[in-house]
Amino acid sequence: MAEIINSKLLQTAGIPNTKDACVVIVRTEWNEQIVSALEEGCKNTLEKLGVKNIVSINVPGAFEIPFAIKKYWEKNKKSKKKKPDAFIALGCVLRGDTPHFDYVCKAVTDGVVQLNLLLPVPTIFGVLTVDNQQQADERIGGKHGHKGEEAAITALKMISI
Repeated sequence: MAEIINSKLLQTAGIPNTKDACVVIVRTEWNEQIVSALEEGCKNTLEKLGVKNIVSINVPGAFEIPFAIKKYWEKNKKSKKKKPDAFIALGCVLRGDTPHFDYVCKAVTDGVVQLNLLLPVPTIFGVLTVDNQQQADERIGGKHGHKGEEAAITALKMISI
């Protein structure tokens, strides 16, 4: 099992000055409590590391994340203030009794992969795909770390590439 203690991800030494970076968070309305915790950890980490230009966009569900990212890029790619240096996709898909979970998880994952190949800026995958509430809780500050914080650090490291 992957655990944060086995990773150097949280080491922030060497991240370049990102105070002028624009990071766009696209977050879902589903599973509000979990996603709000992801967003809070993400924003706090970005601010702690000097990012001042953080934009948050709400979308109904995880399936809509790739569309919102692509649309935001198309609308703002030439803007001096709103041009993103990275996108962060935040959401939580909890397994239910139907195959809907599998379709949504595959769609959002494939969409983020396509965005990473299509856009000249990174899209970070911060969507939890979990079987139950306990697994979600373990990923918003529990034994598996805080995936919102990890997404923020990943975004800053990818901006430097």
